[in-house]
Amino acid sequence: MERSRLKIRPISDFAIAGKTVIFRPDINSPIDPETKKIVNTNRLEKTVPTLNALLEGGAKVVLIAHQGDTLDYQNLIPLEEHAAILSRLSGKKVAYIDDVCGPAAIAAARALRPGEAVILGNLRYLTEEISTFETVVKLSAAEMTQTWLVRRLAPLADLYVNDAFAAAHRNAPSMVAFQELLPTAGGIQLMDEYGALKRVLDNPKRPCVYVLGGAKISDAFDMMRKVLTEGSADKILTAGLTGLVMHIARGVDLGPVVDKFLKDRALDAFIPEAKALLAEFGDKYILPQDLAYETKGADGKPARAEASIADLPKDRLFPDVGHGTIAEFRGMIAGAGSIFVNGPAGVYETPLWADGTREIWNAIANAPGYTVIGGGDTISAAARFTDMKKYGYVCTGGGSMVRFLAGKRLPLIEAMEKAGDREVPASLLK
Repeated sequence: MERSRLKIRPISDFAIAGKTVIFRPDINSPIDPETKKIVNTNRLEKTVPTLNALLEGGAKVVLIAHQGDTLDYQNLIPLEEHAAILSRLSGKKVAYIDDVCGPAAIAAARALRPGEAVILGNLRYLTEEISTFETVVKLSAAEMTQTWLVRRLAPLADLYVNDAFAAAHRNAPSMVAFQELLPTAGGIQLMDEYGALKRVLDNPKRPCVYVLGGAKISDAFDMMRKVLTEGSADKILTAGLTGLVMHIARGVDLGPVVDKFLKDRALDAFIPEAKALLAEFGDKYILPQDLAYETKGADGKPARAEASIADLPKDRLFPDVGHGTIAEFRGMIAGAGSIFVNGPAGVYETPLWADGTREIWNAIANAPGYTVIGGGDTISAAARFTDMKKYGYVCTGGGSMVRFLAGKRLPLIEAMEKAGDREVPASLLK
């Protein structure tokens, strides 16, 4: 990526041999509620290239990371298993100490030799790092330099490296304050992730097609106006609840069952914006032409039925798109130069409603255009139905990705770019 487009310095700019590096990845992983074990290692795998680059370059690496939060306390566990998995994935020993920035953590960091790494305790053990601290106290990055975490760890380090684009929307000391005090570099994943999104947003190969579905329709509505106004998206294919809301906005009666479903979840609040978007950009939207619903099979068991939008029953929910929609979407995806995907086409976890997501995701995976997918459900569906290696880029950060594409402020990127403008000691540069 051109440095003129992104002012963040990559780690390749720095002479890191013998230097102590505070490395902040995002390895927050899904946890089995019963066993408390990690069930998906995607973010850990994404961390390995930067970790290995630092270790093989002779750095002394102090990893700081979080797992869980007060808002999802069931996932707030120590990082010991993360260290073991990173050791296995990287082929290098990553030690662990269950202390965030106390005396034991300081001693462990100071004891590192070049090419060694240690993960300190879960950052969310600190009040300064939990979500409620961010929303209630509201410190600036400069004020966060006086937090305990930064006061304790910054004096130990020569360089700060951040690879946590998935948490780029977080305004926490570990994410934005070290840049105020230390020379700063973006990790390999951060640079790749940011670059992939910039490519789709600023200079996509045409036509650029967005495929937006899923149940969390706030994500779709956060980004649609920006990408349409700025001309990033040539077409938006809507599925999932986004597709239903867009149909209601154009005057389609989907029946009281759907209306109640949306109202109970306050999703009817998006209908006015959907009407405004259709009025302004109606020719850019491709809405589902048919939908699937539950009926009773010959054996008395639930079965799948499909109908065009004009012929839908009014007493059903519609958990998937129909095969007419699948065929239309597949054709548009095959002809796209760039494809961005967020949100599955239906309730893909249930076999009866998996057709839309499975077929559309296979079309995306096999498309000749440049593909970027992101968001938890999007990635889970892609992993279930397709070969993940077929996508151009898989974004780890759902929330950050949506905010970036919606043109919203990302505290991490602001902090990294600010640090990139500062002079760096010549002894630290290659």
